[in-house]
This record gives sequence, structure tokens and C-alpha cells, in this order.
Amino acid sequence: MLQQAFNGLVGGAFYALLALGLSVIFGMLRVVNFAHGSFYMLGAFGAYVLLDSLGLNFWVALVTVPLLLGAAGMLVERVFVRRLTRLDPLYGFLFTFGLALILQDAVKHRYGVQSQPYPRPSALSGSLDLGLFDYPAYQVFVLAVSLLTCAATWLILTRTRVGTIVRAATERPELTRALGIDVGRWVAPVFGFGVALAGLAGVLAAPMRAVNPLMGADLIITVFAVVVIGGLGSIFGSVTAGFAIGLITALGDLYVPALSQTLVFVVMAAVLLWRPAGLFGREEAAL
Repeated sequence: MLQQAFNGLVGGAFYALLALGLSVIFGMLRVVNFAHGSFYMLGAFGAYVLLDSLGLNFWVALVTVPLLLGAAGMLVERVFVRRLTRLDPLYGFLFTFGLALILQDAVKHRYGVQSQPYPRPSALSGSLDLGLFDYPAYQVFVLAVSLLTCAATWLILTRTRVGTIVRAATERPELTRALGIDVGRWVAPVFGFGVALAGLAGVLAAPMRAVNPLMGADLIITVFAVVVIGGLGSIFGSVTAGFAIGLITALGDLYVPALSQTLVFVVMAAVLLWRPAGLFGREEAAL
């Protein structure tokens, strides 16, 4: 059971990173980024392309790919998303949904639908003794990177001037503008940061999961459920819900396998009946 619970924490690491990126974007732009799963997929394919075409290893990809995708996310926000923010939120959802389909089909056209192999870095190929059991070193690395990234994001948002401005622009944009702060200048970097988190999760997933054009589509619905459970726009809620859902799903696979695919949605329904804004969300976010 303990080993399965640790499997759940590792799975929850991906949920937490993706949900964190979604939550940051929604908090600033009030845009539900349905293309988030496709950026996750591009992160995995970016690592694969760097290795296959340029011979660049995992460690280079771990730094390079999130930065490139973050820059691409900023460009998408500047050129497309910014034009839709003054309209009904449905327009932003439809645009990101269409962008997700375009990115998936573009990768399908180039690489097909079959999964591409990606080796684990040799430095993390062994196992670690965790006391009660041995566990693959790479999975421990993934969990550590996710926890450090989530903690660093929380510290930046709560302990720095930049984080204070971003939180103020997220929660009270009109009041922030009245104080002389240019809210618009922070929108593209925040969107790019959210996309970079998805890219980081994709690079981390490449040695563990099948690298294929549909890997993001298979995951994004669960991630949306995680964000709703944690509370739309809540950083702490998204991360907490991500790891919690990872644990619940893993233990569900062990004890109630017949419900393992739907357990997250059962939890989401129960949470929404109790708290419509999610566990840590603000009531106005649910309106």
C-alpha cells in the first residue's frame, strides 16, 4: 500500500504542475486554457526532438524546452488571447480548444500517432532505498522537481514584490490600475509561465510515459477536475488537489479498480456539492 501511495504522489506531481499552470493563467486572465494539455504534449515532444535530431540530452531539454514553450505562450497571448479577454469567456475557451486541436494534428502529421521512445537519463536509471522498499530513482527525481517548483512558485507569489503585484492584479485589477501599476504588462509573462510549467511537466513525463500526440488530451480532463476541486485561481488549492487526486487514483487502482477511471469525477462532484467554489477557491470565482 505504501508503494502504491508513493506511485500516487508521483502521478500527482504531474497533476500538480499542470494544475498550477492552469490556475496561474486563470487567476490573471480568467481564461480556461484548454490548450494546456497540448503544451504538455509539446514539452515531451520537444525533449524527443532535441535528442533525436540534435543529440541534446534530457538535462538540456529540462531547461530549454520549458523556456521555449514559455516564450511561445507569451506570443500566443500577445497575438491572440489578448484580443479575446474583453469578450465573453467562451471565446477564449473556444480559441484554446481550437489551438489544442491544431497542435495535436500538426504533431500527428509530422510524427504519426505511434508512441516515440525516450530513454531515462543514465544518472537516474537505478533505484533508491526508501527504507521500506526500493523505488526508481527517476520517479523520486520527478516528485522532488515538482515539489520544489510548486514551493518556489508559492514563495515568489507570496514573498516578492513581483508576486505581490501579480496577486493584486489577479484579485483586484481595477484597484491595482488605480494605484498606477500597469496590469497589462504582467499578463503575457504570467501566461508564458503557466505554459512553461506545462512544458516542464511534459519533459519530465517523456521518460515515463508514451510520447505521442494524444498524451495531453488523455490527461487534461483530469487536470481540469483537479483545478475545480482545488478552487479556480487558487495556487495552493491546485497543488494540494493535484497530489491528493494522485493518491486517491493510485489507491483506487489498488482497492476499487472498477471505479479507478471515474473516482476523480466522483470526488469533484462531492466537493462541488459541499463547496461550489472548490476546496480553497473564492466564492466569487464560482459565479
